[in-house]
Amino acid sequence: MKLFDELKWRGLIDNVTNSELEAELNDGELTFYIGTDPTGDSLHIGHYSSLLTAKRLKEAGHHPIMLVGGATGFIGDPKASGERNMLTKEVLQHNYECLSKQIQSVFGFQMVNNLDWTKDITVIDFLRDYGKHFNINTMINKDTVRRRLETGISYTEFSYMILQSLDFLHLYETYNCRLQLGGQDQWGNITSGLDLIRKKHGVDVKCYGLTMPLITKADGTKFGKSESGTVWLDKEKTSSYALYQFLVNTEDSKVIEYLKRLTFLHREEIEALEEKVKTEPHKREAQKALAVEVVQTLHGDEELAKALRITNCLFTGNIKELNKDELMDALDGFEKRIIPDQLPILDALVQAKITSSKREARDLVNAGSIQVNGDKVSDPAMIICRANAIGNGMTLIKRGKRKYFAVVQEA
Repeated sequence: MKLFDELKWRGLIDNVTNSELEAELNDGELTFYIGTDPTGDSLHIGHYSSLLTAKRLKEAGHHPIMLVGGATGFIGDPKASGERNMLTKEVLQHNYECLSKQIQSVFGFQMVNNLDWTKDITVIDFLRDYGKHFNINTMINKDTVRRRLETGISYTEFSYMILQSLDFLHLYETYNCRLQLGGQDQWGNITSGLDLIRKKHGVDVKCYGLTMPLITKADGTKFGKSESGTVWLDKEKTSSYALYQFLVNTEDSKVIEYLKRLTFLHREEIEALEEKVKTEPHKREAQKALAVEVVQTLHGDEELAKALRITNCLFTGNIKELNKDELMDALDGFEKRIIPDQLPILDALVQAKITSSKREARDLVNAGSIQVNGDKVSDPAMIICRANAIGNGMTLIKRGKRKYFAVVQEA
């Protein structure tokens, strides 16, 4: 299967600016770029599909450039919900350094920073040399800008399109970069960059844009940064165990899509797993393959082994076999239930909403179905206290065979 056909089969092509790109990808050797702004100090799972697409092109003989937008990060790409908060120079620099280290470590791409070629452009130069080539009517009709017109958009964010277009122009002039990859929400920015190149260098320039569908959750929402629930690629922010659990709990309706887009498994392997989803969904073989591939690619064999070890110990109930670091990773993967210190076990189970009543709690204790920090509870009068917590004031309570709860006792 040629590269373009494989990208289509994997669901990685949303749109292309020119049909000639297919032959260029299959038979040529393109320098291309993909960009992200340093709005956080780690990439998240929503970025991963796009970066793997770049890696697929690299392995097919093309040359990737990873742009982290030290300049565009000051401005902020317009989003439909409203104006972005402005980040300080110090925060942007910190984020840039973190992202550069992460991307080079995992993917090995050549890195560039658009602050290097924009910081010395004067306002007059910006307006005369670049702004003159942009038509306001065209800019207003770009999707995100158009959606913001009713609520309002600042000139700062409105000008983002021009600033990003400079990137494609500069990379074309400096590295003969002829392709930009981006998510489907970047179509307007990509085509603006192409227009600027053609106005500067002629309409016969062979440059292209390719957008990829955004990877989404089962409810149709995209992955992104939020106050909670973000799955980060940095293992210090989302542990390998937590990443493994997130992926192994993927819905059947999404797992084959994720296998195509988030792994390098071959078509035959993925189709075999797809059949397993249909015939033996309870074995979750596709989910396990997805989790293994992503964790191993991002964090390596040692971290994968750690994630599998924690998973196995929790499944069997042998949490005493986990070392302190492994135990902390396990605890971080559970929703925290806050209760007062020095509570009898029956009251603790009710207040932590592990049981619905003290009667149910007593029945479970008497049946030997409750464990605290790996020890079976047999005494209904047992006291749960912070002094016996196993990490950060947390107590791990197990109900039945597989339900775990991290209980935090107030100091």
